[in-house]
Amino acid sequence: MTSRPLAASLALTAALAIVTSLLLIGEMSFTLDRWLLVVVMWGFSALGWLLAARRPELRYGWLLLAAGLSFGLGVLGAGLEAAGAPLLLHRPLSSMYVVFYGLILIYVPLLFPDGRLPAGRRWRVVAWISGAAVAAHLAGISIVGSSPAGPDLHLVPMLAAGLGQFVTWIMAVVVFCGLVARWRRAKGERGQYAMMVAGHCATLVGVGALATAIVSDQLISPVAGSQGVGATGILGATLLAGSLPAALLVAVVRHRLLDIRVGVRGSRLHMVFDLRPTVDEVLSDLGTALEDAPEPVEQLGRLAAAVRSGLELSWAAVVLPDGTRVVAGREDGEPVLVVPVNGGPGRIECGPKITGPLTRVDRRLLDSLAVPAGLAIQSAGLVTRLVNAQEVERRRIERNIHDGVQQQLVALIAGLELARAVGAADPGMLSDLREQARQTLTDLRELAAGIHPSSLSEGGLVEAVEERCSRLPVRTTVISSPSLRARRFADEVEGAMYFTVSESVANALKHAEATEIEVRLTHDDGRLRATVTDDGKGFDTGATGRRGLATLADRLDALGGGLTVDSAPGEGTRVNAWVPADG
Repeated sequence: MTSRPLAASLALTAALAIVTSLLLIGEMSFTLDRWLLVVVMWGFSALGWLLAARRPELRYGWLLLAAGLSFGLGVLGAGLEAAGAPLLLHRPLSSMYVVFYGLILIYVPLLFPDGRLPAGRRWRVVAWISGAAVAAHLAGISIVGSSPAGPDLHLVPMLAAGLGQFVTWIMAVVVFCGLVARWRRAKGERGQYAMMVAGHCATLVGVGALATAIVSDQLISPVAGSQGVGATGILGATLLAGSLPAALLVAVVRHRLLDIRVGVRGSRLHMVFDLRPTVDEVLSDLGTALEDAPEPVEQLGRLAAAVRSGLELSWAAVVLPDGTRVVAGREDGEPVLVVPVNGGPGRIECGPKITGPLTRVDRRLLDSLAVPAGLAIQSAGLVTRLVNAQEVERRRIERNIHDGVQQQLVALIAGLELARAVGAADPGMLSDLREQARQTLTDLRELAAGIHPSSLSEGGLVEAVEERCSRLPVRTTVISSPSLRARRFADEVEGAMYFTVSESVANALKHAEATEIEVRLTHDDGRLRATVTDDGKGFDTGATGRRGLATLADRLDALGGGLTVDSAPGEGTRVNAWVPADG
């Protein structure tokens, strides 16, 4: 059985036990103050179901469910007693009150807020002593009846019940003092601890009165009259004892205990217990949203929306390194928190929360979003740079065609028209026209090679690199293994590596004034690598970075590869490029 059905089953069992007891006792004997007691105490089951159903990994919800169930079984035992059930049937159930009080007086405040013991060996000792005291009290009550003051008690059970009850109260006071100490040390959770301290203080007083009434057999028994604790006393004690679930409810709703919030719908406030998404839920939803977004810019929009929704912000913005902003919500005023993301210089800007300040839980959630946010921002930035690079390359090709080949063709056509108009076979003119046609063809071939060389399509990467380097005016050596020459890779892989080598050797000639260049091509460990080394004047990589190769680096990054540049003034330059390849 999964956590939600199990939690619902426990809460429902407690409710059914109480309802069954009411039917057994009879409506007339179950007065208003007793109804109030049942409703208030069943609040532990309701709150426990709320927490356990949505945060099953935390023990606190299950602890509250156990408290509610023990109370329900205790009420059922009283009902069975009123109906004349056998002693062996109703007495163990009636004794479950002891477990209920042990849980709410000791373990509910001790394990606050996440179901774990506070740090320190002494609290483990307190937990063990408390468990032993509750067990002794339970055993004594189960043997001698619901009242340790009855006339038929034996000495040993009476001593066990009395000692267990006494130690339970001592431990309850110790736990209360520890709770106060934790409240004073708390920072971001002071509101949660303050409500718990107030609730536990009232519960200590209220449970004392209720325990007196129950032990005196004056609370649930249908034969109870006006003896002992009267209806007014029971009513007041119930309200005090009910302060603990009320305090927990306020901690949940107002102070975000375990990331739970209240929802406002329409013009009315609904305590809908709309649980705020956990970190795992937010990351899962964000991953799904990013997968469904076809464009990187849309991914950024969904990222901003996830941050805004998860933290309940008035607005949130994702900012790219180039200053591009994608905002979710209406941006108003300065951000209250700016968080750099992992994997890049982008950032997330957070506007003020809709209600209250940012908490430690909010910051933890934001830190968890930093990794996917960094990947999304890096992807969007990469796509933006590639689009810009493609536009620059398109304009370069257009300019080369317009200023080069197009003008040469215009001149060639004009020359042919002139020759036809003259009508004479001028050998000099025909020779000039033939030379212009050859030059135009050469320029067209070089232009096509700049887009995608035919040698790369026909002969592969090694042959294309050798053909490119053979036209260089300096000594250039291409080193590769025979097996690599015969291998082919995906078009985008070969294209990226070819243009990386081509641009690197062009830079070596243009900027480094190199006299010797070496190109080494290898394939190992599933990676295709190219290393271009020159003996030029070198440069300071810290000052210029990968300037001139940024577009190629982006192209390699898009394929899962990378590029590094090693150089220093007077020491030449080495360009290392790699890309995953399984040719």
